[in-house]
Amino acid sequence: MRSKILTLTAAVLLLASCGTKKAPAAPAAPAVTETAKAKELTPELAAGKSLYENSCAKCHKLYEPTKFSKEEWQPILVRMQKKAKLDDTNMASITNYIHSQL
Repeated sequence: MRSKILTLTAAVLLLASCGTKKAPAAPAAPAVTETAKAKELTPELAAGKSLYENSCAKCHKLYEPTKFSKEEWQPILVRMQKKAKLDDTNMASITNYIHSQL
């Protein structure tokens, strides 16, 4: 009986000593937030962002500008301009905003 207890204790101590030690966490890089991006926008780009958020979100979820390349965005924006009934000036503002985020 005593032999079983000693064996069990030795096994528990062996397993406990094999545990991994956590290395100190590296300092995290500051996250870029939407508000930080918004501060960097010129008034023209901010207007484009506002148009994008308000016009496009009426019908579907908004995609991050970085989700597509400039080449992929072009047909999407042309198609959505017609559906959203946006004039060329508003569409140019939205396009400039999206391109500035790529």
